[in-house]
Amino acid sequence: MARQQERARRTRAAIIRSAAVEFGKSGYAAASLNRILEGSRATKGAMYFHFDSKEDLARAVLDTALDRYRFSADRWLARSDLGPLDVMHGMLDEIALRLEHDIIVQAEFRLIIEPDFYRDVPNGGGRIIARATRALAVRAIEQGQLRADADPDRFARTLAAALAGQRYFIDLFGNGVDLRSRFQEALEVVIESMSTPEWVERFRRDGWRADARLEELGLAL
Repeated sequence: MARQQERARRTRAAIIRSAAVEFGKSGYAAASLNRILEGSRATKGAMYFHFDSKEDLARAVLDTALDRYRFSADRWLARSDLGPLDVMHGMLDEIALRLEHDIIVQAEFRLIIEPDFYRDVPNGGGRIIARATRALAVRAIEQGQLRADADPDRFARTLAAALAGQRYFIDLFGNGVDLRSRFQEALEVVIESMSTPEWVERFRRDGWRADARLEELGLAL
């Protein structure tokens, strides 16, 4: 029984991974179930055992992506060895890495900009990161890194818009743009507009104290 359950889990994971590749490459409407099956090496019967339809499969990709966003946010929010703004930088650096290397997160980004999934945008990965960003902004105010009069909601909204803009910018102008450096640039502009002089002085002297590492992302499905 345990062996059968593990085989079923692996089959389901392989189908989701293959679907993410197909959705990321072709979008939802043009995605081919046959190509998904070929990529997963699963049978049609196995696919319909796990998923009722192409939409059901797409939603499984979206749910898996949300799990990865939560993993990244929770992992960085738990760091007690860094100040909140350094935690924020590490978390956003990890999200940039995921957008560059994680096919599940890439597929989520592609799916939610299509008409079939517009309604999922408010509950997507961006919302998880926005909540974490706001929580870190509150911590930064409490710890004197952001000014006492800084508005954490305004901070989180502005930063979220800047990050989304940078990601769309890359789609418009093609490869050759480093998303990590663009995310860092957006973060620094927003932080410096609300930070205390003491934090700015420290940052200009020491820079960021934490970066994400690809091997820590747990990219296996």
